[in-house]
Amino acid sequence: MKYMKQLSLVLILISWTITGFTNTNDNPDAVLGVWLNSSGKGQIQIYKQGNKYYGKLIWLKEPNDEQGKPKLDVNNPDKNAKNKPLLGLVILRDFVHDDGEWTGGRIYDPQNGKDYKCYMKLKDPKTLNVRGYIGISMLGRTEVWTRVNP
Repeated sequence: MKYMKQLSLVLILISWTITGFTNTNDNPDAVLGVWLNSSGKGQIQIYKQGNKYYGKLIWLKEPNDEQGKPKLDVNNPDKNAKNKPLLGLVILRDFVHDDGEWTGGRIYDPQNGKDYKCYMKLKDPKTLNVRGYIGISMLGRTEVWTRVNP
């Protein structure tokens, strides 16, 4: 009888944990907010426009170059974009919520000027896994972003 009560308690706790996690991922707007990237050098604000999700760079640990001027998107292959400041740059675009993930989007890496396919998934309300890849998702890299002021 004692073991049955313990087993019931464990099953209830597991159920609550799974339900809590699922509810977070079932809420399409759970990803909205400000996130610190894995290097700690940038913060990205994820916002919704229509039914799609985007993210822009809103804070840099080192926002200025050696001359004290705002850092620019110098690695962008588009010559017209090389003079745009990094702050305010949209680096996540066109994501849609589907089955607990934000998919179908693109991520731009200003460090190398390349654009990648991307999907995002909440590990928990404070942790976002962001996977950028080329072709298939196995050929990519996952970064873990942390929510700022949850």
